[in-house]
Amino acid sequence: MIETEGLTKAFDALVAVDDITLTVRPGEVLALLGPNGAGKTTTVRMLSAILKPTAGRARVAGYDVATEGDAVRRNVGMLTEAPGLYSRMTGREYLDFFGQLREIPTPERHKRINELVEWFKIAPAAATSSTGKHKNVLDRRLGEYSKGMAQKIALIRTLLHNPPVLLLDEPTSAMDPASARLVRDTIAQLRKDAHRAIILCTHNLPEAEALADRIAIIRQGRIVEQDATPALKARLLGPPLMEIRLAQPSQNGVVALIERAIAGYGAQVQGAGDTWVRYSTPDPAATNPAVLQALTASGVAVMTLSEVTQSLEAVYLRAVEETV
Repeated sequence: MIETEGLTKAFDALVAVDDITLTVRPGEVLALLGPNGAGKTTTVRMLSAILKPTAGRARVAGYDVATEGDAVRRNVGMLTEAPGLYSRMTGREYLDFFGQLREIPTPERHKRINELVEWFKIAPAAATSSTGKHKNVLDRRLGEYSKGMAQKIALIRTLLHNPPVLLLDEPTSAMDPASARLVRDTIAQLRKDAHRAIILCTHNLPEAEALADRIAIIRQGRIVEQDATPALKARLLGPPLMEIRLAQPSQNGVVALIERAIAGYGAQVQGAGDTWVRYSTPDPAATNPAVLQALTASGVAVMTLSEVTQSLEAVYLRAVEETV
């Protein structure tokens, strides 16, 4: 659904995007992560046919971004970090206006707006006008909206024409926790469509880990890492880290017992305390039963054996630091 090869964008002497190659298949979410100024927004603007590449190529929904820009834009829904709402329009006027620009027939347009407004829980909100009467939030000027509400309207605008490709730049920015969760639920729902591809740019790493099938980390215009999260963790952080919690303070020789049990599996004890031992292992399915069997046979009571969570933040920082 999205395919780039050697995609490059230069502004005079500044190379903002440098030789990017990536693919996003139908039904897939790719999280594009990177520091401010890394090239995320420039990449998204090329994929939406707003900017023309300096070199390389990109196809979105089967169309070339350089030569078939109109067709690309018809098939893309784009949400930028600064959505540029028309502050003098009401929410209703704004959505209807963009629905007309998308050439959505009037009955379908109104139906689609109402569905999305209900989904994002905008319709029940009301405010008191200068006359003292209550009016629906959609009948207020966009300039009066909170940042979170404005972001919801921008997201509805992005989804109006039900595009097969979504390019979302910080979609939960400035939202309260409940609204942010609603947006994440929406993205999770949209990803179930086997014909839709999504690129998500975000600084919210837990959000990226929860929603994305694959992660691409960009720094100084170049993709420095790209893979599924578990594969990135294994490559950048090493083998999975396991932790044994003992029912009682460890007896002498427990660490040595575990070291003997994991010998031959490429595993290694990483640390120990009175009631815990941690070891890394490339093959937990083989190592863990051997450890439990050895401890049980020696009369050591085990309370838990579990994997120590290694965060996407650690992966991201390692990838960025290694390319400084």
